[in-house]
Amino acid sequence: MTRIRSLVAGIVALVALVGCDHVTKHVAKADLQGHPPRPVIGSILELRYVENTDVAFNLMRAVPETTRAPVLLVSGLLGCAILLTLLAWRPRRPLVHAALLLVAAGALGNTLDRVARGYVVDFIHVPHWPVFNVADMCVSAGVVLIVWATLRRPVPAPS
Repeated sequence: MTRIRSLVAGIVALVALVGCDHVTKHVAKADLQGHPPRPVIGSILELRYVENTDVAFNLMRAVPETTRAPVLLVSGLLGCAILLTLLAWRPRRPLVHAALLLVAAGALGNTLDRVARGYVVDFIHVPHWPVFNVADMCVSAGVVLIVWATLRRPVPAPS
C-alpha cells in the first residue's frame, strides 16, 4: 500500500509541476507576446517573451533548424522516458527521488512544449543570463539536489 501511495504522490507532484509550468507559459504567451519586456524588480528581473527553438545557452545554434528540431524532440522524449522509468523504480533516498522528480517535470514540461508548439516558451529574464521558464528552474533545482545528495553521501570506510 505504501508503494501505491508513493506512486500516486509522485504522479500528483509531477502533474502539478508540469501544470504550473504550462499555466505560466500560457499566461506569458497571452500577456507578453508582442510587447516589450516588463520589469518586475528594477533591472534585476524582467518578464520577456521568447520562443526558444534551441537548448540552454543556444548550444545548438550551429545546427540547422531542420536537423535541430527533430533531434531535440527525440532526445527530449527519450530523456523523459528514462527519467520516468527511474522514478518508477523509486530511488531509496528521498532526496534523490525528489531531485529526479524535479528534473523529470522540467524535461516533460519543455518536451510537451516542443511537441505542441515546435518551440519552448521562455519568459523569465535576469541580467547576463538566457531567458528561462519554470521547467528550466525545475531541472536546475533537481540537478543541484542530485549534486548535493551525492556530495553529502557518506563515504564507506576502507576495509
